[in-house]
Amino acid sequence: MIHIVDDDEGVRRSLDFLLTHAGYAVQRWDSAEAFLKGADKMVPACAMLDIRMPGMDGLALQLEMKAQGFNFPVIILSGHGDIGMAVQAMQAGAVDFLQKPADRQHVLESVANAFASMDNSEDQRNRAEWAKTQLGRLTAREQEVLDGLACGYPNKTIAYDLGISARTVEVYRANLMEKLGVNSFADALRIAFAAGLGSERQWLESHTLIVREHPQE
Repeated sequence: MIHIVDDDEGVRRSLDFLLTHAGYAVQRWDSAEAFLKGADKMVPACAMLDIRMPGMDGLALQLEMKAQGFNFPVIILSGHGDIGMAVQAMQAGAVDFLQKPADRQHVLESVANAFASMDNSEDQRNRAEWAKTQLGRLTAREQEVLDGLACGYPNKTIAYDLGISARTVEVYRANLMEKLGVNSFADALRIAFAAGLGSERQWLESHTLIVREHPQE
């Protein structure tokens, strides 16, 4: 899957034609806001972002994708006067930038490199930035539960400190594993540790002595 985010319909149609005929599935979006609202972050994909768009531009979208848990490699589409911005995007983690109009071979090579960067998932789990992006898939409460689990606490202890029931903790645990796309608890913990969760000191400072008005939420 490749997401094309560009306010220029001609660019969207041209890239769609090229990539579809190369065997890729393509979704087109005319704004950053439409992409964030409609794209499925759980389906592995590459995102091609126009650097200059009305409203949220490509740089801002790239950052917002990380915040919201879109773990997609990013290719920036830039005009001739946008090279400085494209470099900023690369520094922020974009895998490539294409200067408009981009030639066919460069587009296909860039997309192939973007997908190649996704292949080694075990290596990705050891990268803090990737792990933090994964946490963006979770709600604040699910992140709290994962943090407690990473501290080594049983469900009952987490439930007590968060002011919820042990059964609710079990539900959050199942949900967060599904959202993280992991099959084992160990894999979930690897992501948690890489993202900096699991500090018992911080947990105790943040969650003990908290009195919840509705303890069984």
